[in-house]
Amino acid sequence: MHKRSLGLTLFSGLAIIVTACGGGGTPAPSSGGASQPASAPASAPASAPASEPASAPASGSALKPIKVGVVTDVGQLEDKSFNQSSNEGALAAATESGGSHDVIVTQAISDYAANIQTFIDADFDVIVTVGFLIGTDTAKAAKANPDIKFIGVDQGVCVDETGAPDPTFGCKGDAATLIPNYQGIVFAEAQPGYLAGIIAGSLNKSGTIGAIGGTNVPAVVNYWRGYENGAKSIKPDIKVLYQETDPDPVKGFNDQSKGKTIANQFMDQGADVLFQVAGLTGQGVLEAVCAKGGVWGIGVDVDQAVSLPNLSKCIVTSAEKKLVDTVKAVVLSVASDTFTAGTVAYNAGSTPPAIGLSDYHDNASLITPEIQAKVDTALAALTDGSLDPCAPIKCTVAGK
Repeated sequence: MHKRSLGLTLFSGLAIIVTACGGGGTPAPSSGGASQPASAPASAPASAPASEPASAPASGSALKPIKVGVVTDVGQLEDKSFNQSSNEGALAAATESGGSHDVIVTQAISDYAANIQTFIDADFDVIVTVGFLIGTDTAKAAKANPDIKFIGVDQGVCVDETGAPDPTFGCKGDAATLIPNYQGIVFAEAQPGYLAGIIAGSLNKSGTIGAIGGTNVPAVVNYWRGYENGAKSIKPDIKVLYQETDPDPVKGFNDQSKGKTIANQFMDQGADVLFQVAGLTGQGVLEAVCAKGGVWGIGVDVDQAVSLPNLSKCIVTSAEKKLVDTVKAVVLSVASDTFTAGTVAYNAGSTPPAIGLSDYHDNASLITPEIQAKVDTALAALTDGSLDPCAPIKCTVAGK
C-alpha cells in the first residue's frame, strides 16, 4: 500500500538539497497530480483565493512543536521535483518548530485515502498531501477530521454547499468556512511559463519552438499556455508545437523514452527551444535536447540545471515554483497559529515571490541585456497584476 520513510534521522540531511524535475526509477508526477479527473478544466474553478498567503513567521515569533506528515503523489520521494521539494519544505518547517516529521510514498492512486488515514490514526498535527490528483481524498479527510490541519500542494479547494468535494467544479461552497482546517496551495504556473516563453522566443531562430506536457492537468496547461503567450509577445508568428504524452498521469509523467521520442519529433520539425512540463518524461526531453546539440531546453518547477548537472549545458533556465519555501511557510503558519484556510494563490506578487525563472548558470551569455530587460519588465507587470499571462490565448486545452 505505501512505503514509509526511515524517519527524521535520515531526512534531516535532505532539508537543503537543491531539487528539480525528473529522476530515475519510478518518479512522481511532476507538474501536478490531480485529485479530480485528468479531463477537468485546465484552470479548475475553486473557492475564492484567500487574500493573505502564508509567509514565514517573523524571527523570534513563538512556534509550537508540530508533528508533520507528508503523503506524496505516486512515484518516488527523491524525484528531484514535486514530491522531494514539497517534502523538504515540510521537513524544514517541522524541524524549525521543534517537532517531528514523517513521509509516506504513495505507490498507487488507490492508496491515497489509506495513506492519509495512517497519519490521522497516528495523531499528526499537520498532513501535507502532494498533487492535484490527491485533492478529493484530502478534502474528505479534512472535513472528517477538523482538529488536524491539511495542506494540499497544487490543490484548489472546490466544494459544494455541504463542504463535500464537488466533481462538477461548481464550487458553490465557501471552502474556507466549510473546511477551515484545509489550505489548498495553488501556483500561478502561467506566470513563470510566460517568462520562459520570453526566453524561448528571444533565443528562437527557426520560427518554431515546442512544449511537452505529461497529461492534461491544470498546472501543465497553465505552464504551456503561459509559455505560448510569452513567446508570441516576442514573435507573434512563432509556431509553438505541443503534445501531451498520455491521458493517464502515472504514465504521462513517467515515460522517459516517450519524452525523448516527442522531443526528437519536434526537433525534426525545426523546434530549437523545448520546454518540458512532464516530470521524468520531461527529463527524457532534456536528454534528447542535449544529445541533439544546437537546441535549448527549459526545465520546470525547480532549477533543473542544478539537479540534473549532466544536462545543465543545454538547460538555459527553468520555470520555477518556489515549492520548498512555500510549503515550509504554510506548515509554519500552523505552528504560529496564523494558518489560512481555503484556496490560496501563490504568484509573482507573493511575499516572498512564489514563482520565477531559475538562474541561467553557464548559459548566462545567451541572455543579452535586451532579453533580460524584457523578462524584468514582464515580471514587474506580473507582480503588479497589469500583465495577464493567459492572454491573448486562454489557459485552456486546445479547442476549449
